[in-house]
Amino acid sequence: MSELAMRPTHAAVMIGRCVRLSRRNIDAILTSLLLPVILMLLFVYLFGGAIQTGSAYVTYVVPGVLLLCAGFGAASTAVSVTTDLTNGMIERLRTMDVGATPILGGHVVASMVRNIVSTVLVLGVAVAIGFRPAVEPLRWLAAAGVLLLFLLAMSWLSAAFGLLARTPEAANGYTFMVMFLPYPSSAFVPVETMPGWLRGFAQHQPITPVIESLRGLLLNTPVGSAPARAAAWCLGLLAVAVLLSAVLFRRRIA
Repeated sequence: MSELAMRPTHAAVMIGRCVRLSRRNIDAILTSLLLPVILMLLFVYLFGGAIQTGSAYVTYVVPGVLLLCAGFGAASTAVSVTTDLTNGMIERLRTMDVGATPILGGHVVASMVRNIVSTVLVLGVAVAIGFRPAVEPLRWLAAAGVLLLFLLAMSWLSAAFGLLARTPEAANGYTFMVMFLPYPSSAFVPVETMPGWLRGFAQHQPITPVIESLRGLLLNTPVGSAPARAAAWCLGLLAVAVLLSAVLFRRRIA
């Protein structure tokens, strides 16, 4: 069988392997599922009364928590890629002529599966404590498209971090940037309340247009150019991440 014909089989096997590994890692599952929920409850019930956003704080904060889910899932992706590198698994797979795309793609798809489950859980808890999203199916589909594109970009970027790191601990540290970005954005407080020097960064970083897109689409409010800017950021990050992953994979395996 030709190498081209084998690629879909390799990809399916690698996806199945990474999903099974995720399912067996109970600690990582609990962290990725429960920590975003705990943070949302913390923000809503401890800080929400002191933060004025013009609406119920749970309504304002949910999109930001959804992106925190992506950050936590991204951290485990980077760690799993580095672990495969350090324990020799990727070298063994390469001896069986499994390419870089199936190997890394398996980790990326597993990351997206974890994040989708976490997102559904967070939305369920949010509805239980007062979040009332819009009901228009097209807006839900658009919001899902924006979120999935963001998850894909973050997962590939984390795979690149995993190739760059020399130890799993270092890989976890590299993803701190991904997990930190929602905080200096419009995720938890309005950008207008920030100091001037921070406001400029918050308005022009990739998380803010994604947040504004999700908030507008889920709450049936105007979104303006936010979805277009969010898509541009996500596609740009995705292109950079895929290219960087290819370069780093060749260097680490050569």
